[in-house]
Amino acid sequence: MERLYPPTEPYDHGMLDVGDGNHVYWEVCGNPSGKPALVVHGGPGSGCSPAARRYFDPDRYRVVLFDQRGCGRSTPHASDPAADMRHNTTEHLLRDMERLREHLGVDRWLLFGGSWGSTLLLAYAERHPHRVSEIVVTGVTTTRRTEIDWLYRGVARFFPEPWERFRAGLPAADRDGDLVAGYARLMEDPDPEVRARAAHDWCAWEDAVLSLEPNGAPAPYSGRPPAGRLAFVRIAAHYFAHGAWLEEGALLRDAGRLAGIPGVLIHGRLDLSGPLGTAWELSRAWPDARLVVVGDSGHLGSDTMREEARGALDRFARP
Repeated sequence: MERLYPPTEPYDHGMLDVGDGNHVYWEVCGNPSGKPALVVHGGPGSGCSPAARRYFDPDRYRVVLFDQRGCGRSTPHASDPAADMRHNTTEHLLRDMERLREHLGVDRWLLFGGSWGSTLLLAYAERHPHRVSEIVVTGVTTTRRTEIDWLYRGVARFFPEPWERFRAGLPAADRDGDLVAGYARLMEDPDPEVRARAAHDWCAWEDAVLSLEPNGAPAPYSGRPPAGRLAFVRIAAHYFAHGAWLEEGALLRDAGRLAGIPGVLIHGRLDLSGPLGTAWELSRAWPDARLVVVGDSGHLGSDTMREEARGALDRFARP
């Protein structure tokens, strides 16, 4: 992280009432008169990280971060079984982002995010292109059902033993069907021990998929605090079981709506969880995007990837 800007603290923050009993945490840091930028975190369900602030020059950017519904500091938290997941969908998140933009008085903002965050910000940009100035993405995903199937079944060819344990975490009747939907059902079980075991098994599989990355931290999913782990798995399984409520291939099909928005797509060649092909397809469908392939990086990134992202944001900060 030494290639990024020094740590900074928010100068403003709050809880935005977005309806349905949900309140979304937001914060703003950097220069109040700077270029507006929105950080869209991954997961889904991971919450925003203070580390994301460090990609932006605090003298030139007004950086907005928020925790998507059900995670981080937003309420109700998805670790609480009483939290109603019917009000947590891609459509709800897109509306929340617009409500936050209006609340903060932003006309247009740069979008920055990765992994699931890239799916959400692309969906937002294709719906509201006139509200987006530029886009920087690391770890490109579009959450097609083919991508979900790869992550929870296809990549098992590289990790057969951990995948067999992941599969064995489900009831026998679910092991030959939709594994993600099976885990989504477990995460709604009234027994807290069932939910905790399902979250443990899901995170163990996610860790296994990332275990070959040369620059990743150990146990990036299993090492989360218990409440954060429960919320992450419950939200992720909920979204992926529904294909993020997106028509298959819609984000690539509608990439023409991004015409005129400069973009930088930064993807690790060693990313097994989200292979390079999706980033390549998007770069072909979006003429204003530049694809940067990072040879030493997987899904968790590397110093090289972080430097590429910071460099892209520095270039877009120039008048």
